[in-house]
Amino acid sequence: MNKILIIEDEKLIREELETLLSNAGFEVSYVSNFDNTLAQIKAESPDLILLDITLPGQNGYSLCASVRQFSDVPILFITGRNTAMDELQALTLGGDDFISKPYNIPILLARINALLKRGQAARQSNYLEYNGITLNLVAGTLAADGQEIELTKTELKIIYYLFEHPGEIVPRLDLVEYLWDNEIHIDDNTLSVNIMRIREKLRSLGTGELIQTKRGMGYRV
Repeated sequence: MNKILIIEDEKLIREELETLLSNAGFEVSYVSNFDNTLAQIKAESPDLILLDITLPGQNGYSLCASVRQFSDVPILFITGRNTAMDELQALTLGGDDFISKPYNIPILLARINALLKRGQAARQSNYLEYNGITLNLVAGTLAADGQEIELTKTELKIIYYLFEHPGEIVPRLDLVEYLWDNEIHIDDNTLSVNIMRIREKLRSLGTGELIQTKRGMGYRV
C-alpha cells in the first residue's frame, strides 16, 4: 500500500484529503508540527507528498527544495495559488506536478497514481538483481542475505555490465571499451585487478564464485 503524506495547514482541506485518499486505498499521514517538517518527512518516508505552498513559518517552495537535497519522492503541489508563475516556481524547485484548489477529485487521483507509477519505475531502474544479489546503482553497493558492501566506480560499472548480460560470455575487450566509453580509462591488466577485487567482495557476501573466467574468451555470471 502506497503511503501519502499531506502537508497542508488548513484542517478542513487536510481532513477532506485524508478521507478521500484513505477511501481510495492509500495509507495516509499528515504533518502536525510545522516547526520540524523535514524531520517528519524523513520519519514517515512517504511514497508521495501532497504539498501546499502557504504554510506556517515557511513556504512550500523552500520546503520542496530542502526535500530534494535528500529524497526524490514525488511531490504534488496542491494549492489555492494558481498563476503560471506559481506553477513554474513549484516545478523549477523540484515539484513533480501542480494542481489548483478547488481540485477535481478524479483528476487529482489520476495525477497521484501517475506520479506513483513513475516513481516506482524510477526506483526499480536504480537496482539490478541477479541470483539473490542486489546491485544498487545509486548507492554503489552490492547486497545479499542482509549484508552490504561498497563498490568503487570501476567495480560498479563492471558488475553492472555483467549483470546486464547474465549467462553470456562477455569478452574482456567489450568490458574495457565499455569502461572507456564511461570515461573510466583502464587497460587489460587493470581490468584483471578489478575483477579480482570484485570476486573478493562477492565472497565476503557469501555468494561463492559468481564471476566465471572463460579462458581466451572473457567473463560470465
